[in-house]
Amino acid sequence: MAYIELPIAPELGREFPGIAGPMTFRPETAKPINQLVNILLRGESTLSPGERELIATHVSWRNDCFFCQNIHGAIAAAQLDHDEALVQRVKTDWIHADISPKLKTLLNIAGKVQQGGKHVTEEDISAARQAGATDREIHDTVLIAAVFCMCNRYVDGLGTWAPQDPDIYRARAARVVEHGYTAVTEMAIAQTSPK
Repeated sequence: MAYIELPIAPELGREFPGIAGPMTFRPETAKPINQLVNILLRGESTLSPGERELIATHVSWRNDCFFCQNIHGAIAAAQLDHDEALVQRVKTDWIHADISPKLKTLLNIAGKVQQGGKHVTEEDISAARQAGATDREIHDTVLIAAVFCMCNRYVDGLGTWAPQDPDIYRARAARVVEHGYTAVTEMAIAQTSPK
């Protein structure tokens, strides 16, 4: 049970899970958060949406945010040929995961940001550049990591509900892949609005 009274999801008969609960509670703050996440994870980039979701998943796993690591892991898998084993490997042993050397250097940076921004070193940035990362990719990795630290704390700091059933995450991931973060949240908010 969340620490505050959150809106009830009609299809679940209980409050919306994870970040959807607080977002339906305060739609005016949900909008800018979703716009930023949409830009970072779905907008124009030389990193694929799946790679960017892996960064978000990795940071959420490091922060021990059950909901965020599972929903973003499901979204990553949905965009990476449904490779859930790869997503699990990136969470727990990214160094040996079957991903590009560039993405490994970006995950290293993301992990350092998760510990604290000052943990990122010039050597980390140089290694990313040597692996082919652009300044834009480095920038976006740092911002994804920072935003997901905020989102993880938002979700866990309010004690939100996180489903245990992986199929719930897979179904929500399919909706995000099809409609985007903003549209999915707007649909949830519309469900709670008086008719």
